[in-house]
Amino acid sequence: MIKILLADDHKLFIEGLAELIKRQPDIELVGQARDGLQAVEQAKKIKPDIILMDISMPELNGIKALKNILPTLPDIKIIMLSMYNSRELIVESLRAGAQGYVLKECTSDELYEAIRSVMSGNYYIARSSLAVMIEDYLRLLKDDERNSARMLSEREREVLKLFAEGKNAKEIAYDLSISKNTVDVHRRHIMEKTGCTSMAGLVRYAIREGY
Repeated sequence: MIKILLADDHKLFIEGLAELIKRQPDIELVGQARDGLQAVEQAKKIKPDIILMDISMPELNGIKALKNILPTLPDIKIIMLSMYNSRELIVESLRAGAQGYVLKECTSDELYEAIRSVMSGNYYIARSSLAVMIEDYLRLLKDDERNSARMLSEREREVLKLFAEGKNAKEIAYDLSISKNTVDVHRRHIMEKTGCTSMAGLVRYAIREGY
């Protein structure tokens, strides 16, 4: 049986949520809290498996309440409830220790899925929030790639281009009139700056970046 504590300051919402939880044979409602301080107190008293916690609550907001709960009760899993499909709130919640983020407009099926997924040790992000997170992640990847490329010196870019053309260190040293040891040093610096851990990865990076 999954023991649930609800924490939300909106009476109608928490009553509706309570009814949904009671319909599931493997989920038990063991407590309710109407603000962040009550959530902390109830968590310490009841020790539920999962807390469904509203982000916006009086006294303590959900994230601050979470930070008060987890240091002493690290086994409790917390799913944040929010009206906002916000990347910033999702990231802040996960960094604080939440294992789930669900929008209040979600269906009952998604709520049950989130509860069972988090109870199994997984993270759960609202379906409608995944696109927001993926778009942002891809943007950050592109920014990182552009930044790493800009960090390469002119000589490092020359060495990278020749590696991408299939030349080995000895051939590159001859083409650039430098020693093989110098080529190896440049290769090591390029790998550190680009995050590549192998020559194959370095060549893939060079091809992707147009070298």
